[in-house]
Amino acid sequence: MVLKFGVIGTGAIGQEHIERLSKKLIGSQVVAVNDINEASAKEAVKKMGINAHFYKNAHDLINADEVDAIVVTSWGPTHEEFVLAAIAVGKPVFCEKPLAVTADGCKKIVDAEIKHGKRLVQVGFMRPFDSTYRQLKAALDSGEIGQPLLLNCKHFNPIVGDSYTTDMAIVDTLIHELDVLRWLLDDDYKSARVIYPRKTSKASGHLMDPQMVILETTKGIVINTEIFVNCMYGYDIQCEVIGENGIASLPEPTQVVFRKDGNLQRAILVDWKKRFIDAYDVELQAFINNVTSGQFTQGASAWDGYSAAVAADACVKAQQTGNQEHISMPATPSFYRKK
Repeated sequence: MVLKFGVIGTGAIGQEHIERLSKKLIGSQVVAVNDINEASAKEAVKKMGINAHFYKNAHDLINADEVDAIVVTSWGPTHEEFVLAAIAVGKPVFCEKPLAVTADGCKKIVDAEIKHGKRLVQVGFMRPFDSTYRQLKAALDSGEIGQPLLLNCKHFNPIVGDSYTTDMAIVDTLIHELDVLRWLLDDDYKSARVIYPRKTSKASGHLMDPQMVILETTKGIVINTEIFVNCMYGYDIQCEVIGENGIASLPEPTQVVFRKDGNLQRAILVDWKKRFIDAYDVELQAFINNVTSGQFTQGASAWDGYSAAVAADACVKAQQTGNQEHISMPATPSFYRKK
């Protein structure tokens, strides 16, 4: 079976997904695209040698008989509308983060999917598909270091533009940790606090950088994540889990090690897309497999998208108040529990 995809949004990540679905993955074909920039969208698929119909209206694409499944990679504030439209016509939809720009918007999607009675939504959180995170997950699940007690994490970017704002450190950057750490620990969050260390001179005047986010989970695990988006030296993701019997750390991506000019050197990635490029492939293949099997057993659910948004809202509030903010997370509905 070959799934025929319609892609809404043909910017950078949209084009990458179109190429994946058309040329790299098994059981998929892109037959339709939509974007606010018609000329750019048509040029993109033409360059890739893909014969895809352009729809001026995203809802026409969603409703088209030729489209079996939807990929949403458009501007974030449009995601909620298009995902709800896909659910309304019973079509599976892969939505890049954010699922919606508010927790309330995510909850509307959760409610619509539950009412539909069948899982249709997968959210584009790619880290659980990354081989290094899977290795760390396996180590924790094996009990090798006993019960996790404390996590130290880093999310560093080399540099960001002037349009990057302080709250984006949560809603665009930390959001990935908020998702992957729930999965890694099989736990939810109950509180958040944000601390601002001394500000780097490399940050824009309006941006507080770096930041430290301290989370506590329902099991009592404390997570300290350092966010530094103008670190200058590269894209650096780290996660160290301190357990009762030892420490487990996220493996570094495989890189060639050089012994040269009196130094032992290993390159540090700068482009975040290269750090997780393989995970994107595995993630979208999982969506194809979910749809063709009729069982959504892999990938972030709409409930995961909602949970990350609830935690993000509390973190943003903590940025503003300087206080420890409570995170009120409802129990996972049976509809989303693992069978």
